[in-house]
Amino acid sequence: MLVTGGAGFIGSNFVNYWVKKYPHDFVTVIDKLTYAGNQANLKESENKRNYRFVKGDICDKETINSLMKETDILVHFAAETHVDRSIADPSAFVKTNVCGTYTLLDAALTHHIKRFHHISTDEVFGALTLDSHEKFSEETPYNPRSPYAASKAASDHFVRAYYTTYKLPITISNCSNNFGPYQYPEKLIPLAISCAAKNKRVPVYGDGLYVRDWIYVDDHVRTIDLILQKGTIGETYLIGGIEKDISNIDVVKRILKTMGKDEKLISHVTDRPGHDRRYAIDASKIKRELGWVPQHDFDTALKLTVDWYLAHPAWLS
Repeated sequence: MLVTGGAGFIGSNFVNYWVKKYPHDFVTVIDKLTYAGNQANLKESENKRNYRFVKGDICDKETINSLMKETDILVHFAAETHVDRSIADPSAFVKTNVCGTYTLLDAALTHHIKRFHHISTDEVFGALTLDSHEKFSEETPYNPRSPYAASKAASDHFVRAYYTTYKLPITISNCSNNFGPYQYPEKLIPLAISCAAKNKRVPVYGDGLYVRDWIYVDDHVRTIDLILQKGTIGETYLIGGIEKDISNIDVVKRILKTMGKDEKLISHVTDRPGHDRRYAIDASKIKRELGWVPQHDFDTALKLTVDWYLAHPAWLS
């Protein structure tokens, strides 16, 4: 197995899970170790005989082809992911998310790998209104509204094109917002925990009524395993829907309550451009076809996340 972006948040959780659960599988991680990649995330795997780490760029054709020669299964996490950064500089998102994915697809086709699993996002579908009951499904038309979402939408289209045109054995999962251990503290939940732990103001964009769909990272990595074992080649699966329409301001309030902090720490800040109002996922396909059941509800997972960050204060610096 080759895992791209395996030193990042979701990737490292997946690698640690897979190396432990499947000791007879050999896992190679490639990661560029940008600001969001940290080899320390993989500490529990680094001494295992079925694991190795390669520092490299997924846009480097020579490196990718060398690794792909010995790959059966590719799990592709590597991506620039932060919307605010994509607004400030879209170029890095085009390079990694689009060109990097193309480089991987081309090498995977050349070396006839058995599975190319592509990790994507619900943000490719655009936004829903706060007053609607709509949810994203596998049939929802793409309508990306940020440079980040557009770059992920483009990579999804490339993956599907390689299946349709070249019969490359692919699967895609579009997931909701993840949270849990090892998430870089620029994202809402770890940022709020970090600020609250220091009794600093917790920034919340605009009125805070933006709604996101959430999933605990451990549930996400187990779902990828499920898709690799039981998913149908060429299919897309949406993952999420564990909590109904929870707003960002409510998430922050729950964090503060869990930490015993006053809601006066909340500070409303200038909204970001083109901020999507609501995301919501209909996960009925993966439940029906693969028997998916998440193991964590939102509040239980949030408590686990808060406890992890408080026990790892280096992540809050």
